[in-house]
Amino acid sequence: MSFWTRLRERWVNFYPPMLGAGIRSHYVDERTIDVEMKLTAFNRNIVGVHFGGSLYAMCDPWFMLILMRALGGDYIVWDKAASIRFVSPGRGTVRAHFHIPQSRVDEIRAAADRDGKVEPTFSVDVLDAQGKVVAQVEKLLYVRRKNKP
Repeated sequence: MSFWTRLRERWVNFYPPMLGAGIRSHYVDERTIDVEMKLTAFNRNIVGVHFGGSLYAMCDPWFMLILMRALGGDYIVWDKAASIRFVSPGRGTVRAHFHIPQSRVDEIRAAADRDGKVEPTFSVDVLDAQGKVVAQVEKLLYVRRKNKP
């Protein structure tokens, strides 16, 4: 990974919605990102647990960003829909692990090339420090080739 790519990926932690909620991303490799958020006065709700909007914000961009990088500049990748299911109160630091296997990237690329577009779905669990599920997030993306070959 180039210096400029690493620098750009670190700057996402300073994007105001991420910075304000205390969300920190850690790039593991080209198709994997780990994200964590500590419970602070800025992301706590009225009953003292993680605010639902902050839990969603910590999950919002990552599948799209991973897929954009994996497919390259010849493809358009957009978020199309999302849902979040709150399972248990989030206390302390919560984490989520975002990964798209290369085989899935290859499937998406082939489907977009063959069918013109594809709408893959991804899901992630937000976990507390004990590994208990706090929230489940599902993301629907839209992918198409910019110009058919």
